[in-house]
Amino acid sequence: MDIRLLRPSDIPLIQHANLENLPENYFMKYYLYHALSWPQLSFVAVDVSRPKKTPYDYPKIVGYVLAKMEEEPADGVQHGHITSLSVMRTHRRLGIAEKLMRQSQLAMVETFGAQYVSLHVRVSNKAAIHLYSKTLGFDREKTEAKYYADGEDAFGMKLDLSTIRQQIQEAALEESSSEAEDEGEPVGDVGKAGDEGKKGGEKDLAVRSKGTKRKVKVGRPLGVQALVEKDESKHS
Repeated sequence: MDIRLLRPSDIPLIQHANLENLPENYFMKYYLYHALSWPQLSFVAVDVSRPKKTPYDYPKIVGYVLAKMEEEPADGVQHGHITSLSVMRTHRRLGIAEKLMRQSQLAMVETFGAQYVSLHVRVSNKAAIHLYSKTLGFDREKTEAKYYADGEDAFGMKLDLSTIRQQIQEAALEESSSEAEDEGEPVGDVGKAGDEGKKGGEKDLAVRSKGTKRKVKVGRPLGVQALVEKDESKHS
């Protein structure tokens, strides 16, 4: 199973998954609106076990999460919103819905600095409520009467994303510290320590300060020749 970002070419397939599984359906332009406005937040689950017979075969999409950022949040706090989540019945109880949700939440924090994520769920959808509250840790905030077109109520749920922000910060600190450790040790005369390195450095400095002699290569340019002393004082 491959969890990847939603592509515009996936929209007909996720619309099919939506029509198969959910009573809340959308026009294709609504999916396109999400994909173009917040391309980092929506993901699909692709069954990669099905071999492609031709290069033009469509991927087998078995689940998706459609997400966005609230453009004008009423509370003034930057946060994301889960518009739709669906997994085909043939691929349920495999943890796909949880993986899709966690990937979208991570992207909300990394890309937009979201403080929390919200969603609505039918009061009769016990499986979804269990996923959101028990598995993912959402809190039930309120009940919105007749939220859906058929008149059913919805639970408004919310998840604080501070834990994800902390995990991202800790991972960044670990990465920076590991990069510092991988810089390695200095080599050559610069890396010498103690009296030997000090004396060698002082000796080189003394030779250079006289301005009279230095070692140069002679003979054929590409050959390996001995080093000889060249007296430069005659040319000064």
